[in-house]
Amino acid sequence: MKIRLLDYGGRCPERAHANDAGADVFSPRDAVIWPGEICKMPLGFGLLVPDGYAGFVFPKSGLSAQGIVCELPPVDSGYTGEIHAIISNVGNTAYEIKADDKIGQLMILPIVIPDFTYESWKERGTGAFGSTGR
Repeated sequence: MKIRLLDYGGRCPERAHANDAGADVFSPRDAVIWPGEICKMPLGFGLLVPDGYAGFVFPKSGLSAQGIVCELPPVDSGYTGEIHAIISNVGNTAYEIKADDKIGQLMILPIVIPDFTYESWKERGTGAFGSTGR
């Protein structure tokens, strides 16, 4: 599948290996993310995602192990603006990002667009969080 990019002056996503699920995305600038802080980092490109798919900037495993995670708001097929990585520091120390650092990995995933309806449903209870026992 080919996904067209819209150029907003950033670096194109890149795969380290041809069969990687995600393509690395890069920071356009230096930044420091303090513990508990969230950083909205523009990536310098947009996507033309076909209907039935959505884009997501997933965390990188090495950064996640340090408490630096990308949140997963979807990039809908109708959105053509610049993509941002939403990066949270859930660790205990400040994290310094340098321009051109890998900060996440872009994935395009198929989605189901449901029609939501209310129906009477009695076969399943409302219990949650361990209600069915150990």
